[in-house]
Amino acid sequence: MDFTFTEEQQAAVEAAKAVFGPVAPDSVPSPALTPGAVADDFDRALWSKLADADLLSLLLNPEHGGAGLDAIDLCLVLRESAKALARVPLLEHTATAVAVQTYGSAELKEQILSRAARGALVLTAASAGRTGHDPAQLAVSARRDADTGTGTDTDTDPDTWILDGTQTGVPWAHNADHIAVPAHTPQGRTVIAVVPHPHEGLTLAEQISTTGERLGELHLDSVRLDPHQIIETDEAWDRLHQLLTTGTCALALGLGERVLQMTGDYTSKREQFGYPVATFQAVAVQAADRYIDLRAMEATLWQAAWRISAQAGGALPAAGDIAVAKIWASEGVRRVVQTAQHLHGGFGADTDYALHRYHAWAKQLELSLGPAAAHEETLGDLLAAHPLG
Repeated sequence: MDFTFTEEQQAAVEAAKAVFGPVAPDSVPSPALTPGAVADDFDRALWSKLADADLLSLLLNPEHGGAGLDAIDLCLVLRESAKALARVPLLEHTATAVAVQTYGSAELKEQILSRAARGALVLTAASAGRTGHDPAQLAVSARRDADTGTGTDTDTDPDTWILDGTQTGVPWAHNADHIAVPAHTPQGRTVIAVVPHPHEGLTLAEQISTTGERLGELHLDSVRLDPHQIIETDEAWDRLHQLLTTGTCALALGLGERVLQMTGDYTSKREQFGYPVATFQAVAVQAADRYIDLRAMEATLWQAAWRISAQAGGALPAAGDIAVAKIWASEGVRRVVQTAQHLHGGFGADTDYALHRYHAWAKQLELSLGPAAAHEETLGDLLAAHPLG
């Protein structure tokens, strides 16, 4: 079996390194040093560079200005972005654009995709639900105006959709132009509402993430949308959620790799009793354990990304591979940064050093799209429903 990345995938990595390489992690605003949100907006200058490098349109088809690549390519780029703590909505933007391209109406595609490919339009997705623990699609209700039984205005299109509910912890919501919001219908189906921001009936309350970035608590009060702004395909939300989760695993991997590299550099130079501490058995064993974590995170990530990209069959649905990847990503990135802090000693807590920033981002990634325990439950349910052997 050949696991070598293709020329296109290697080119995407080189383009990503060229964009993210000059970003200094020390320049990333620190949640430990900034009261409230670390910034009002994401890194627009870096966003423009991503657009110029065609990294915002990797997964879009050529007719929309994209390269027509797949989830593996996106994960390769996300991996590089996390090493630099890039403050951009690359994952949410790309995943939402792919959902619109795959399942959206012709009018919605025309309205969004070409501008999203150029970075002129910013997209994000609500995936945390009402509390961060319940399914996101249950937090918002969506119904057609004709189904309410109360509409009497003859100027109102009976096919207009009405949305009510709350989504918490929406990343980059304050700065996005459209927000993909999963919702449930009275018939028990899941749809995706692509809600323009700002929009009548939509309000955002500020929340602060572990990284210090602004999140949005999204409130929808009788928000009315035209039919073309609703994606009704049954599988659309599952596919969007799977790509978001897999992309989060790629971010965790890239961050963990950079942190272990920092730890290796530090322990190779830090001397105790006249020897670099990296030569001590206790230090080497801990670093080796974390290296094993990273390789497991990598293997399970590419398995999940491949299942999404190839739509290949398996003993379990693709959701099983994604759950395994997120279990490893959540547990692995937590162990990596904890060991890094330990092996750095007091220097790891110095706010003049970048490690504390990586620690905060790691905790955010560990819990984003569900902690390991939630995905263990998902995996258990899948194993029960699809007995192996």
